[in-house]
Amino acid sequence: MRQYRHAVRLSLFAFIVGATLSPLHAGAQVAPQVKQAPAKAPVKNVKRYTIEQFMATTSVTGASFSKDEKQILFSSNESGIFNAYTLPVGGGTPRALTKSTGDSTYAVGYFYNDDRILFTRDAGGDEQNHLYVLERDGKERDLTPGKLKASFAGWKPDGSGFYVATNERDPKFFDIYLYDAASYARTMVYQNESGMNVSDISRDGNWLAFDKSNTTSDSDVYVYHLPTRQMKHITPHTEPASHSAATFDPQSKRLLFTTNAGGEFTRIAAYDLATGVTSDVEKADWDLLDTSYSRNGGNRVSIVNRDGSIDVRVFDAAGKPVSLPRLPGGEMRQVTFSASGRLMAFYLNGDRSPNNLYVHDFGSKKTTQLTRSLNPAIDPNDLVEAEVVRFKSFDGTVIPSIYYKPKGAAPNAKVPAVVYVHGGPGGQTMRGYSAQIQYLVNHGYAVLGINNRGSSGYGKTFFRADDRKHGMEPLWDCIEAKTWLASQSYVDPERIGIMGGSYGGYMTLAALAFRPEAFKVGIDIFGVSNWVRTLESIPPYWEAQRKALYDEIGDPVKDKEFLVATSPLFHAHRIIKPLMVIQGANDPRVIKPESDEIVEAVRKNKVDVEYIVFDDEGHGFSKKKNQTEASAKILAFLDKHLKRQVSN
Repeated sequence: MRQYRHAVRLSLFAFIVGATLSPLHAGAQVAPQVKQAPAKAPVKNVKRYTIEQFMATTSVTGASFSKDEKQILFSSNESGIFNAYTLPVGGGTPRALTKSTGDSTYAVGYFYNDDRILFTRDAGGDEQNHLYVLERDGKERDLTPGKLKASFAGWKPDGSGFYVATNERDPKFFDIYLYDAASYARTMVYQNESGMNVSDISRDGNWLAFDKSNTTSDSDVYVYHLPTRQMKHITPHTEPASHSAATFDPQSKRLLFTTNAGGEFTRIAAYDLATGVTSDVEKADWDLLDTSYSRNGGNRVSIVNRDGSIDVRVFDAAGKPVSLPRLPGGEMRQVTFSASGRLMAFYLNGDRSPNNLYVHDFGSKKTTQLTRSLNPAIDPNDLVEAEVVRFKSFDGTVIPSIYYKPKGAAPNAKVPAVVYVHGGPGGQTMRGYSAQIQYLVNHGYAVLGINNRGSSGYGKTFFRADDRKHGMEPLWDCIEAKTWLASQSYVDPERIGIMGGSYGGYMTLAALAFRPEAFKVGIDIFGVSNWVRTLESIPPYWEAQRKALYDEIGDPVKDKEFLVATSPLFHAHRIIKPLMVIQGANDPRVIKPESDEIVEAVRKNKVDVEYIVFDDEGHGFSKKKNQTEASAKILAFLDKHLKRQVSN
């Protein structure tokens, strides 16, 4: 059903900046607190690049092979907005198949038996995605018209049909339909009254897998047998544990799923559909995020979240590891096999190099790079490699973070710094290319991407450590991050700011409201200011997760007093430091009044507040022009308040 799933934990407001994911795992040696880095001689002649140069870099994602395995389909924002492109597997010039100029378009895949493609598109970032087909004559057809949200849910093995999930019948629940690949006639396969989410469909069409969220750190997997209409709970447990369906095996005999029951980290287990026996399949010293099979069933791919980096494992049908190409400068991501299994597409992503698409031929052992995404005007040597650092927080908890030190920083050339908070709660800052972060670092800012308590990837105890504590302990971790930055001999302790998107935007506002002495400036991107309203305005299609969200953050009725106490809007009179707020007008998750009201309230304090609203964005940036404008204004705002008259 999913070619690649980057995260298995529930995340309320996903705004991933280092995409997508310590010494806290069992048996590990806890690293000592990171000490002040030794001073290095200033690096000369580091070229400064404009935001336009950074945005001239192309973002690419996704992969699907054509029937004859000569073309590969992917999504690219080369035009300034995402569209579907194709190019030869041997290399060549990408050709745009869709030409949207207003709304981002993401390729789903080629049809199995011809060159039609499926793609998805929303309207202005409203997240009401529809599924489209691009016909052979180049015309687009909306397969899911109306007021609804739809998603592709998988192909029948022979390509004669495909599954689609939509909430057209009831905005709260997603039903499953089977579409005929030739006529597009459809039949309802499953009417969802359970409130659970369908995660996968077996290849024989007889089984559905469901995920049920109990809390953000406790979940279950169910299987439903369509011929008998019987639902079965397959992950009974007593202690809190996360379970998530991954994939049915090619023979439709087992369901593979992730679980952290009985341990800190998720492993891959299998449930035998005939006997009901569960057995372990694969383990790691970190979280196994997901596993999936190639289309012909000859390979199984697993994804490991290793200390903020991605490891890809591939196994053959006998379970033996497959040798993968070793390439310098990044991590392998998004693995996809052709129908025959002879070709494997993947992306390589590094701290100094954005996603590039490759194809590996297992027959010839040849690996071909198909895209060169970084703007050729940018020298990768002027960018910086990230490093994983750790520091002890106020209570001794070790906080893992991703750190970017600007070139030229030295005790005699001190630099300003920014604590960068990821989205979530439950997200994770990971290693990998970020144009926004590299832009700031290139202009002389040290950036610490904190993974405060409650972040994914460091064990379930760490993940649960922020429950019902938002605005308190996780925020105090950010304060200690500032202390760590200030301890570096090349960082000016008087010039440290905080910024973040979504939940990171909330943390920025919380820092300015509840610890107003800590940071010199804050930048809130699509952030929550009023938890009561945000939790009351959850989109209907999140109904299956509503209870889990209330459990972690608070119930807007039962816990209103607590939520008011931890919502920056009600304490805006305490915000006395300069603030920038960025908002998408069509954001369905953090609605525009969240930003309108915090801006209005803080301006009453005679504080420098800059407010930027993008009328054609939702929760995050989908258009280069908007990201370019926002990034340029972010740097100008930081320069105004953190660089002042101090030379660099």
